[in-house]
Amino acid sequence: MRIGRVIGHCVLDRKLPSLAAGRLLLVDVFDNHALHNHESHMPRKLPMPQSLVVYDELGAGIGSIIAISEGAEATMPFYPERVPVDAYASAILDQIELHIN
Repeated sequence: MRIGRVIGHCVLDRKLPSLAAGRLLLVDVFDNHALHNHESHMPRKLPMPQSLVVYDELGAGIGSIIAISEGAEATMPFYPERVPVDAYASAILDQIELHIN
């Protein structure tokens, strides 16, 4: 599971009926630098090499911090249906608390 900030969304003209309840978000996944400075909206130290598109049924908006499940785990909310989803917004995070030793 990774953590990231929603930076936009995708608009589709058609999608599978099983995906009707959600939408696709563009997410900037946090690296260590962005995670430790998330409250001041600091960006990643290096830009992401690729955009991450995340399926969302929770209603996350631009600027929301979300937890992201990827791979086979991202398809579990749709089981037993097979859907073309690689990343799923599994939670909208209200607060991140880091304890560094």
